[in-house]
Amino acid sequence: MGDQHGIRLFQTVEHACGYWPERLARDLIIDPTDPHLPSVFGRALSMGFRRSGGHVYRPHCNGCRACISVRIPVARFQPSRSQRRCMARNADLQVRVAPARRTEENFALYRRYLDTRHAGGGMDDPAPENFDAFLACGWSPTDFMEFRLGDELVGVAVTDVVPDALSAVYTFFAPEHAHRSLGGYAILRQVQRAREEGRPYVYLGFWLDGHPKMAYKRGYRPLEYLDGAHWRPVPA
Repeated sequence: MGDQHGIRLFQTVEHACGYWPERLARDLIIDPTDPHLPSVFGRALSMGFRRSGGHVYRPHCNGCRACISVRIPVARFQPSRSQRRCMARNADLQVRVAPARRTEENFALYRRYLDTRHAGGGMDDPAPENFDAFLACGWSPTDFMEFRLGDELVGVAVTDVVPDALSAVYTFFAPEHAHRSLGGYAILRQVQRAREEGRPYVYLGFWLDGHPKMAYKRGYRPLEYLDGAHWRPVPA
């Protein structure tokens, strides 16, 4: 990637780890001002990078390799019994792809989600510019998969779209519909969409062995992980 376009990589200073509070973290970031970034973004995903706002990054921590990039190989994915139940539970929802832009409706849903899920954690009570800076940017190939119950917007799956993959960036949903497991449903619908559009992979970001917030990712089978150079099956 760097040899072909001369794209620069930057290393951040150490900062508090978002997963393990007692650890320090740092990231490797692709130059966000480089005009070639949109054209190499798909390859960057395959190399373990991920987008947050306008930054494409991957963890690059001293002495720690806990964050492991994972993806679902769409053609071989087989939903589990509970995943099939999740699809059935949400069969009454309508799904549509919308432009990745803030509206009064999706921002109100985003605020309600954060106020419930992340109360007191620094993400609650977001400003509109927080929404814009976190979920999309001017160059990114992003759209919003909307889930509606009648006219009510109950969930949004922020999805990056590249020729050979979808990347699950973030999902937020109505707290009162938590019983629907809309986070899991969003991944299942992204897999379904990727299959319909002929995209071989759905990237799920980073998996951390032993972290309770990441355990759900092992429920998608088969799952592949990046060992640093090659994608390999996650052992059962």
